[in-house]
Amino acid sequence: MEASELIRRVRRVELRARGLSSQIFSGEYHSAFKGRGMAFSENRAYQHGDEIRTIDWNVTARMRAPYVKVFEEERELTAMLLIDVSASGTLGSRVKSKRELAAELAAVLAFSAGQNNDKIGAILFSDRIERFIPPKKGRSHILRIVREIIDLEPEGQGTDVTSALAHFGRVMKKRTIAFLISDLQDKGFGDILKRTARRHDLVALQLIDDVEVKAAKMGWLAATDPETGGTSFVDSSSLRWRKRYEAAARAHQAEVLDLMKRSGVDHTVLNTAKPYVQPLMQLFDRRG
Repeated sequence: MEASELIRRVRRVELRARGLSSQIFSGEYHSAFKGRGMAFSENRAYQHGDEIRTIDWNVTARMRAPYVKVFEEERELTAMLLIDVSASGTLGSRVKSKRELAAELAAVLAFSAGQNNDKIGAILFSDRIERFIPPKKGRSHILRIVREIIDLEPEGQGTDVTSALAHFGRVMKKRTIAFLISDLQDKGFGDILKRTARRHDLVALQLIDDVEVKAAKMGWLAATDPETGGTSFVDSSSLRWRKRYEAAARAHQAEVLDLMKRSGVDHTVLNTAKPYVQPLMQLFDRRG
C-alpha cells in the first residue's frame, strides 16, 4: 500500500476511534476493567457520614482531631490486543472487511485504555505470530498498532488461536486484560482458552460477515476458502445446499457460544455490516 493511502486510512480510523472512545467508551471501559485494588491516597479531616473503620487512629491522636484514610483505585493496567490477521479477514461482503473492522475496534479499545492511563500492546497472528508489539502508552504507539493491522501482509494464511494464546501467556506474566479479536475460524483451542481466562481477564470479540451466515441465491459459484486456497463449485440456487450451508454456520456458532460459556470468557459477536457501538457497550455494561 502506498504511504499516502496508508496515512489516509490510519487517520480515518483514528478520527472515528478517538471520537467514540472519548464520547462513549472511556467511562464504560474504566468500569468494566477494574484496577488491582485500592491504594492509600491521603488523610483528611473526618466528615459527617464517613465510616468509622476509615479513621486513621495514629493521625487522629497526633492531630487531636479525627482524621480518615482516603483510598483510590490502583488503576494502571496493561491491555493486549490479540488480533487475527489471517486470510479470512479480507472477507467483507458489504460495508467493510473483517480486517478493517478489527483495526477500528483495536483503535477504539486502545484509545479508551490510553484515556485511562493504561498501557496497550498487540499480538498480530495468523497460523503463526506475525507481530508482537510490547505494551506502551501514547498516541504514536496506538497509531503504530493501527498501521500494522491495516498494512501488514501476513506470511501465514490460516488461523491458529492456540499459538496466539500460548505466545500471549509466555510474554505476559502478570495479569493482563486481553481482547481476542478474531472470526474464530479454528478448532481445538478450548483448553488453552480456559487456562488463559483463569490467569488473565480475557474478552473475545468475534467478527462475522453476512455471507458467512446466510447464503445468497446467485447460481453456480466458484467458492474459494481464503485460508486454504481450496476452490469448489457450488449451486447456490439449490435450496438444499443453502440450508446445509446455513445449518453448518449455526452449528459452528453454537459451538463457539458453548465454548465461551464453559471457559468463562466474556464474548460478543460483531458484524462487518452493522454498527458495533451497541454490542460493545452491552458487553461493557455486563461487566460493569
